[in-house]
Amino acid sequence: MNDKDQYIEKAKAQLDQWAAEIDKLKAKADEAEADAKIQYQQQIEELRRKRDEAQEQLDEMQAASDEAWKDMRSGFDRAWDNLRAAFDRAMSRFR
Repeated sequence: MNDKDQYIEKAKAQLDQWAAEIDKLKAKADEAEADAKIQYQQQIEELRRKRDEAQEQLDEMQAASDEAWKDMRSGFDRAWDNLRAAFDRAMSRFR
């Protein structure tokens, strides 16, 4: 397995983990009071949007040639950092 494949597999695993975390937040939102439910839903939508953006970039990287993916990686890393920060904020807010 080359660097590109390893990177993509690791990223896919993290995206799957974050999808599971979004599902947990959704379950909490479903049980929350009205005011808290709105906050949960807003946060969940932001997380889903960021996750979808990261998934799109990952799909593009996967389809790219071995040379092109190296250039794309820095953009994906930035999106990844934004997503990680959003997850950290959301999880700390709703614990």
